[in-house]
Amino acid sequence: MLHLFFCLPPRSRRLLAALGVGLVVTTGCARRNFFQPDARVGPGSAAALPASADSVLATAGRQYNRHSGFYCLFWGRHYRRVWAAPATVPVLRLASAAPGGLKFDKAGGGYQSISATLVGRQKREYALRALDKDPQKTLPKVLRPTFVLSVVRDATSAAMPYGALTVPPLAQAAGVPHTRPHLVYVRPDETGLGSMSERFRGKVALLEEKYEELASATPDLAGTTNFVGGENVLKKMYFNPGHYIDQPAFLRARLLDIWLGDWDRHERQWDWAEFEEAGGRVRYRSIPKDRDQVYFRFDDGLVPWLASRRFIAPQFHTFHAHYGYMPGLVFQAEFIDQHGLSQLRRADFQRMAADLQKRLPDSLIARAMRRLPPAVYALEGQRLGSRLQARREALAQAADAFYLTLARKPNLGGTAQADRYVVHRYPDSTTVQIFTAAHHLPTTADTLRFRRTYFHNETHQLTLDGLGGDDVFEVHTTGAGRALPLRLYGGEGRNQLLPEGSAGRLRYYPQESSNFSAVERGQPYLSRRRHTPVERGVGSNTDDKN
Repeated sequence: MLHLFFCLPPRSRRLLAALGVGLVVTTGCARRNFFQPDARVGPGSAAALPASADSVLATAGRQYNRHSGFYCLFWGRHYRRVWAAPATVPVLRLASAAPGGLKFDKAGGGYQSISATLVGRQKREYALRALDKDPQKTLPKVLRPTFVLSVVRDATSAAMPYGALTVPPLAQAAGVPHTRPHLVYVRPDETGLGSMSERFRGKVALLEEKYEELASATPDLAGTTNFVGGENVLKKMYFNPGHYIDQPAFLRARLLDIWLGDWDRHERQWDWAEFEEAGGRVRYRSIPKDRDQVYFRFDDGLVPWLASRRFIAPQFHTFHAHYGYMPGLVFQAEFIDQHGLSQLRRADFQRMAADLQKRLPDSLIARAMRRLPPAVYALEGQRLGSRLQARREALAQAADAFYLTLARKPNLGGTAQADRYVVHRYPDSTTVQIFTAAHHLPTTADTLRFRRTYFHNETHQLTLDGLGGDDVFEVHTTGAGRALPLRLYGGEGRNQLLPEGSAGRLRYYPQESSNFSAVERGQPYLSRRRHTPVERGVGSNTDDKN
């Protein structure tokens, strides 16, 4: 869940490490028994669970709520009381958890999550994810016995463990495909989860069906021919220029993310439904997953407040009634946003925000909050609901701030084919057209796949990234004044800059030796830092300052 330390830049890590040393008195060394041994609470919770038990009274992680007020002054109260609140949770029964029963397939998760993939009838796949996390593997071995491990583990309390339960009715009303998670408790003697059985025992988890097989398609995805996971859609688009993201649908999903305060929406947090169209074109519709970070609360302690400043790590964005610093809220999704929203105009953002405001009434918000366990609702339900209402009223302003964040320094990526970029620069705007050689036409014929005008009062710098193929960059400047700064990357292939006299605030990088390995992984990176520019006809005006 939380990469709250090692995804920070080195300078920020050193600063927080220094603060941590100064506050070691509040934390001590790493606790040997940090996690609750069993999620069950109440009378009889230490006894063996009867075979006939259908539900238990459990907590998501009561270890987070055992700190003093002095500790919380520095490290924040977060959702500690929610993690310790009791909830009645159904016991996981693999034989009846889904039609036809479920069987263990494989272990999942990364450095922090405890998860597994289960398989049901018609090869339908289900994800089982423990609510609690253990970020131990994100730390170097030398730090694991120290107080740093306890601090990083404790940061999990900034997440709302039951937030994902409230999202389905909100997403349904917003017109966004979604998963349907529900709570389960894994028996302390469970053996049906294969190699993951021991790690899941005694834990509260979320069980939800994945979008992997066509049998899992919901009515709102009728007509889909395939599901594509995570970054694979970018690879498909790179090798097939006729494949494209449904950008209005993606904008709808991203504005829902912003409204919910879900800041961790990088490219691996999405599945995609594939729709075949005439002429060999393929459209991808986004399906958000892993709602671990909705309603995130992080800035209520001295150290996390400092860590989340815009000059350190603004992506750790707290859910308030106001949206706060928009570049921080959307920071993690910059890569996929640049690919998935590149053709949309400012008016598109406003129209979508207005539509969502109509779809998300107070009554719906209240009903969604009631999906929280009763003890959790008593602690947070009304507060979260009122903040959602306030954020809905300000959604148009947030959408505009989101648009301007994306428009400031857009990056347009190419394909594996021969792309031709035609740029017309004027005193107040810059128009870009991208043509790609069509496979079914003669090699001299191109097809227009992108066109957009960027206005200089919104855009400070424009990057065109050829990535693969033999690319041509045509740059034409009309009129006097300072032209928009351009960065042109040729990538692999034989690349040209035309005309030879192209001038004015332009940097041209004809080839990058390290590019091809990135493209093969389907990850043509947005930020390029290892270049020696070839300055052609740029005279004395070659700087690319804003």
